[in-house]
Amino acid sequence: MANEIRFYRASEKPYGAFSNLYRREIVFEGERFATSEHAYQAGKPRKKAVRDWLMTAPSPALLAMAAHGLYYWDVAPGWSTSKFDRMRGVLRAKFEQHSDLHNLLLSTGNARLVESATVDNEVNRLWGEVNGVGKNMLGLLLMELRAELRSEALVAAAA
Repeated sequence: MANEIRFYRASEKPYGAFSNLYRREIVFEGERFATSEHAYQAGKPRKKAVRDWLMTAPSPALLAMAAHGLYYWDVAPGWSTSKFDRMRGVLRAKFEQHSDLHNLLLSTGNARLVESATVDNEVNRLWGEVNGVGKNMLGLLLMELRAELRSEALVAAAA
């Protein structure tokens, strides 16, 4: 097993499934979303009209671009701190609702998971790395979830 797995494009096999742009429906907070990106970004707007507009984006990539471009006054209060907990919940929903994705995540063993973006900007350096520089929050949250799922499986097996 490689000690590091890099992913970015949703179309890459097999680890593109770790991208939030990967086209797989999830149910989150009682609502059905086309992708985990949709579920995540649905929490960002302050107003329902802005949320509804974002959800009509023709692709998850365009949704992400539009959401990143929201004006400050269109963003829900506290988003800068609440977004990580929301992503945690979205990722849990995605990997619990789809057994193939659950198994793929567990199959990575103890490898470091890195969203490896190509365009250097603040968002890509927050959620991933660009040229080895960044906080890699998506990778960290995936590794955290992987450890939790592994631990839950051990508890269930022991019961």
